[in-house]
Amino acid sequence: MRTTVKLTAAVAAAAALTLGLSACSAPSDTSSSSSEKKGKDADPTAKLTVAASPTPHGDILKYVRDNLAEKAGLKLEVREFQDYVLPNTATQNGEVDANFFQHKPYLDDFNKKNKTDIVPVVNVEIEPLGLYTKKDKKLADLAGGTIAVPNDATNEGRALKLLADNGVIKLKDGVGAEAKLADVEDKKGVKFTELAADQIPSRLADVDAAVINGNFAIGAKLNPAKDSIALEKAEGNPYANFLAVKKGNEADPRIAKLAKLLNSDEVKKFIEQKYSNGAVLPAFGAVKS
Repeated sequence: MRTTVKLTAAVAAAAALTLGLSACSAPSDTSSSSSEKKGKDADPTAKLTVAASPTPHGDILKYVRDNLAEKAGLKLEVREFQDYVLPNTATQNGEVDANFFQHKPYLDDFNKKNKTDIVPVVNVEIEPLGLYTKKDKKLADLAGGTIAVPNDATNEGRALKLLADNGVIKLKDGVGAEAKLADVEDKKGVKFTELAADQIPSRLADVDAAVINGNFAIGAKLNPAKDSIALEKAEGNPYANFLAVKKGNEADPRIAKLAKLLNSDEVKKFIEQKYSNGAVLPAFGAVKS
């Protein structure tokens, strides 16, 4: 999931309404009827339809569909969506069987606001935040400087944790990725500029350093693997993107097959080769509650 999730409830609703009118984004046909068995009783030979954002989620699923699914006895259909609302609503109402586009903080918030019961199945990848500079500075040089951070709650907390993990600032004890500026215990002279995440790359030259989302870094022709002076780690990161289903469908034998394929050595190699610039990293394993 591109982690610049800034939708308020009103904006999310508007996005759903607008995109819901588009035939290409909101398919009217359903992947299954209400009479079909679900969960562990689902037909293992039936087609499995998965909603996804085009990149990197759709790309990864298409690789699985074209190279791994047939051998595993899985009929996989990939249905791409351009927003972060419809994949969940389509999963909830049964238009699709699963989705792959989001991380747990976003899903938890979505379920709470929309009274849905979608659950994660398995982590697949992460699009890491990175710390960048155009002023030839190292981490130790940032004390007393100005750092731009995203101004939305999800990404600002991640940005502050990235800075704390790399010794640029110190957060209060017990504070992690949910951090706010008020949780910074020692700024070490750092001054913060809060900007919309998509605006930060164009302002990089105006500050000493900036925390930038992976997708926006690539759009600004930054290479996360080479150009960042600090980068989020994939292991144990709560912002890993995962395969998700409506609660009760976790034991669907088709879902089990897809989960195994998404965490396979072949998919790991595909991600590492296709996104060798570090914009996307494998992040396999169980989703922490």
